Amino acid sequence: MTAYAIAHLRPTDGPVPDEVLSYIERVQATMEPYGGRFLVHGVEVEVVEGEWPGAVVLVAFPGVEEVRAWYASPGYQEILPLRTRHLDGDMVIVPGVGPEYDAVATAAAMRAARDRVAG
Repeated sequence: MTAYAIAHLRPTDGPVPDEVLSYIERVQATMEPYGGRFLVHGVEVEVVEGEWPGAVVLVAFPGVEEVRAWYASPGYQEILPLRTRHLDGDMVIVPGVGPEYDAVATAAAMRAARDRVAG
């Protein structure tokens, strides 16, 4: 099942540091052995609810284990400080849902669990 690495990167003042540009140049090569591919990369978002300062990066992988393996890989860990020294942000790993996913069934299961606890 497809899984995603999602990064929310906060804006910084001034020009983009050379280390961040080097990270951008090198990151794709670290993802390829794990089947990772960019879906969204560093774009400003259109905020329609709440606040979201900064940019978003969305990378798809074949599964959660591949995302974890990529993030922990020596190649990625080597370049990670090039970004984190200069950009504040958050990164999460999110499992996707398949084509059979049914939000109505999810709501029913959540309601049943809530009612068991309350009752």
